[in-house]
Amino acid sequence: MGGPLLWPVQEPWPICDGPEPYDHLDRQPSEAEVPLVPVLQLLAEDLPELPFPAGTDMLQVLWCPFDHQPWSSPRPALRWRRRADIGARLQELPEPDEEADAQYVPDPCVLDPERVTEYPSRDLPEVVWLQIRDNVARIERETGWQYETDLAVASGTKVGGYPGWTQVPDWPTCGCGVPMEHLITVASWEFSRGDEKRWIPLQDRPAMDGWGFDAPDHHPWRRIQNPAGLMLGDVGGIYLFVCLSCPDRPFDYRFDCS
Repeated sequence: MGGPLLWPVQEPWPICDGPEPYDHLDRQPSEAEVPLVPVLQLLAEDLPELPFPAGTDMLQVLWCPFDHQPWSSPRPALRWRRRADIGARLQELPEPDEEADAQYVPDPCVLDPERVTEYPSRDLPEVVWLQIRDNVARIERETGWQYETDLAVASGTKVGGYPGWTQVPDWPTCGCGVPMEHLITVASWEFSRGDEKRWIPLQDRPAMDGWGFDAPDHHPWRRIQNPAGLMLGDVGGIYLFVCLSCPDRPFDYRFDCS
């Protein structure tokens, strides 16, 4: 996460000019073109669940670190690649634009994928909720585990599963007419509180002892909560969607925050 990326030296680094003139909001940046910043690089052997197009084994996510229409958020771009075809690699990536908000530029860190089972929250059909609500209430009484925060949608940056909508769900439809599937969520942080029962990795929980919103800055819990240093709007997330019916995997995105 956050780079560096395996980038072919002969391929120009992507830049953003809006893509339409004046599409950057708040008249930032002052120049017309800015380099995209690396967000994620994912490999097929680590995440075989990802729907890699035939002949590819790596997915790269970049975005423009300035607010864009229509959601006042970074605008992402995807690259599906075959590592064997990269050849000579770019050794130094462009620096982010000096006007870019640091909270839109992920700090480099290594991902340690963990598989979890999750269930829909705002995407849960009403007829299903009516069938499970009594069990959900019983589980909360007996364990304190709440459906929305502890049992449903996993928090944090993730592949697959369901978007953690805070607004009304807004799934995009491909130009071919097929509803797109959730591909990736890039989240502002990995969990919201230090007493969450399910979404803090087991290996991190010992370091969470003594957590609190008033904990000193040197306490490790804040770094565990937000290793990439992102903040997208008001603790928002960028959701990437992909069409599995089209071989070239067209994508769309949504920005969602409270």
